[in-house]
Amino acid sequence: MIVRERNQAVWRFLLLPLVFLTVALLGGLRVAIEKQNFVFIAPPLICLILAAMLMLLFVRGGLINLSAWISGDYSLLKNLSHVLTLVAVFAASAQALNSVLPEKGLFLWLFALFFLWTLWNNLFSEFDAKRLLRSLAVLFGTAFLLKHLILAAFAAPQESFWSKITGLIFEGISLGTLDIPKFAPLTGYISFFALVLYIVGLIGLTARFDENDGENSQGLIVIEDKKMRRLSTEIAKLSPREKEILLEELTPKNERIIEVE
Repeated sequence: MIVRERNQAVWRFLLLPLVFLTVALLGGLRVAIEKQNFVFIAPPLICLILAAMLMLLFVRGGLINLSAWISGDYSLLKNLSHVLTLVAVFAASAQALNSVLPEKGLFLWLFALFFLWTLWNNLFSEFDAKRLLRSLAVLFGTAFLLKHLILAAFAAPQESFWSKITGLIFEGISLGTLDIPKFAPLTGYISFFALVLYIVGLIGLTARFDENDGENSQGLIVIEDKKMRRLSTEIAKLSPREKEILLEELTPKNERIIEVE
């Protein structure tokens, strides 16, 4: 039991925040195609807005239970640790979005509108934690494929004649508004690793407070005790005739037959 509690504490206070902080770091990393050096790109404002919507969706979908994260029954240090972890979740969400959204140009706003529309609709849909995780995995996976496979193919240096022609046609159709930044292929691998860590961290949020089952059961006992006291108070207010009618309604039919016989 001591080993289990120690492992849960390591996961809760060390590994889970570390996972989200790693995503926050990797989500902004790019590899320049010329010098092969690392470039850190801060998330644009739209990523912060979308990350805030994601946090609301986490709460509404049951992925984050605020009453289990922040409570007056916890110590100040524990509440502070939980708040910092939630901040890390927000930062990781913003950087995960930053890793799958194009850096600038027309496609940045097309991708942003896609995320904005999807998250806005999800805020008014019925979700549980598992369904929400599946939806986010599909959403981020689709954006990853579009950016790092399809758009990266158009942004890559054109070597063959036909690839150059295709790139020029694509640029002409978009009226020159694409302006896709060129990065080394390693950028896609970094983004993929960041997204995998992000999903793993979100899965970890669902199992975060399993160790509080004992405390939760005690809380349910207290709630049931309050309900019983309230019920007894309401019954005491009934007249003798009303109490007799209530007793008849609560008595099983087979017992009534025995009493009549």
